[in-house]
Amino acid sequence: MPELGAYSGLFVSAFVAATLLPTASEAVLVALLLTEAHSVWLLLLVATVGNVLGAVVNWFLGRGIERYRDQHWFPVKPESMGRAQRWYQRHGKWTLLLSWLPLVGDPLTVVAGVMREPFGVFLVLVTLAKFGRYLVLAGVVLGLQ
Repeated sequence: MPELGAYSGLFVSAFVAATLLPTASEAVLVALLLTEAHSVWLLLLVATVGNVLGAVVNWFLGRGIERYRDQHWFPVKPESMGRAQRWYQRHGKWTLLLSWLPLVGDPLTVVAGVMREPFGVFLVLVTLAKFGRYLVLAGVVLGLQ
């Protein structure tokens, strides 16, 4: 059962980290890698799936957020939203390969939803980006041991 707890904790951490809430799933992954008690590939899979599903939530939020743009409580100023949309229009879907980056990656997945990026394209690019980040992190951690 401790195995299930470790994987579940990693999944939740990765999921929450991909939303707009500030958490660091990388720290959880590193801690689990250092114990050497779990399958590296399963840890990478769980972290990636959790992180991608969190990004999917962001994409869906982006799809529906436009209808609230003119509300007084809306958290993003119209100028900022317009700037983000113009930036995404100019640079396109390939910017989703940056979705792994701190601070800009999560809002980028929301903007992709606002811009109606096709879900299949979104899913492939975000999965590549997030898996790549975890793979590099695991390589560094395991290479330093």
